[in-house]
Amino acid sequence: MISPKDIRLKENVVKREEKREATKKKKGPRHVEQAVSALFFQYNTQLGPPYYVLVDTNFINFSIRQKLDIVRSMMDCLLAKATPCITNCVMGELEKLGQKYKVALRLAKDPRFERIPCNCKGTYADDCLVRMVTQWRCFIVATCDKELRSRIRKVPGVPCMYISNYRYTVERMPEAYGAPKQG
Repeated sequence: MISPKDIRLKENVVKREEKREATKKKKGPRHVEQAVSALFFQYNTQLGPPYYVLVDTNFINFSIRQKLDIVRSMMDCLLAKATPCITNCVMGELEKLGQKYKVALRLAKDPRFERIPCNCKGTYADDCLVRMVTQWRCFIVATCDKELRSRIRKVPGVPCMYISNYRYTVERMPEAYGAPKQG
C-alpha cells in the first residue's frame, strides 16, 4: 500500500514543482539602484561652496518666529556663501496658508532666494523636496519637520539643516560650524 505522502504520486510531484518555481521567482534577479558616482563613502563630493539650500515651508516659519535672518544665519552656520532655494511646490504651499503667513510669503519672494522650477503637479511639498534631492544630490535640505528629516536621512550624501537653540544646525556635514559635536 502506498502512503498519501509518497513522492511518486502525481499530485505530490506537481506540488513539489510548483514550490520550486515559487522559490525560483523569489530568488530571481533583483533591481539594485546604481550608486551615485559623486559619493566617496558617505561624503558627497558635489557639495561645496557656494551651497544651495532647499528651504521648506516650516523652516521659513520657524525662522521668522525665532527672529533669524535666513541668508545670514545660513552663512554663519556653513561658514561659506549659501543660496536659499525654493521650489514651486513650497511656494504654492506658502500661498495656500493664506493671510496668517504673508510675512513668510514675502520673505520667500525675496530676490536673494533662488526659485527652482519643479515639474510635479500639485503634489505634497515634502515629496517634491525628496524627489529633488534624490535626483540631484547637490542640495542641503532645510526643514524643521522630523518626518521629512527622517526621509532625507535615507538618501545618502544629503545633509539636513534645522533650527535648534535659536541657531541653524547641520547634520551629516562635519565641516560646518553649526554641526553637532561628535563625542
